Amino acid sequence: MRRAEISILRRWIAAAAVAVIVPLTLGASSYLFQSELARPPLRIPSNVAWTDETVALASNGDGLRGLLIARRCDHCHGNEGFSSNPPVPNLAAMDRLSTWKQLQDFRAGKRSSPMMQMIASVLSTKEEADLAAYYSMLPNVADPQDNRIFPQRPPDSASANAAAQLVTLGDGARGIPPCQSCHGPAGSVRGAPTLATQNSAYILSQLEAFASGARSNDINVRMRTIAVQLTEAERHSVADYYGAGLGILPAGAATHK
Repeated sequence: MRRAEISILRRWIAAAAVAVIVPLTLGASSYLFQSELARPPLRIPSNVAWTDETVALASNGDGLRGLLIARRCDHCHGNEGFSSNPPVPNLAAMDRLSTWKQLQDFRAGKRSSPMMQMIASVLSTKEEADLAAYYSMLPNVADPQDNRIFPQRPPDSASANAAAQLVTLGDGARGIPPCQSCHGPAGSVRGAPTLATQNSAYILSQLEAFASGARSNDINVRMRTIAVQLTEAERHSVADYYGAGLGILPAGAATHK
């Protein structure tokens, strides 16, 4: 074969290779691009990072100033931090770190509630700490001035036993830790929402919201992971257990034989 013909043949082979490789490369790029678009957007559950600074800020509120600010909260949460409306949470003796975080999340839109987002939006970070301090100082024992509905009617023995199992032991087969590992053996511990004196309807609504993903401000997806594995009956049982005040009792003492 002549040199000129060999040169032409080489150029033809190179052109053919480019014609095949370029579309494949573009196709791969297009596929990768579409895959990126298909990924759900990154959602940060909370803007709160528990550093020494934020813990100090949330812990050093002025309870007296919080008392004055709380006057706008009384209509829903009660004069002494106990609500007369079942779906509304009781705030008396609520851990201040927990209250502060929830107010932060409402203000940032990380937790959804038109009413609470509107209220939190006008509060400063310091005022949120003051409110948290005030509610943490309120006693959770009965007071003539409060209009509480807590505790609610005790659940039946089967429901109480099922709840006590989840509260004290969890369910290892499903990887569900006991409720008290985070919320404390008496339903109250620093840094976590207090369940010891919480209304059952509120607890149930939050378990359902976590299970459906409607509420997603739990750092590390802890509550969503747990709630979605609970059956509807189990969510009711746990809510009724705490709502009846059984979470205050020593582990296992609330079960019925």
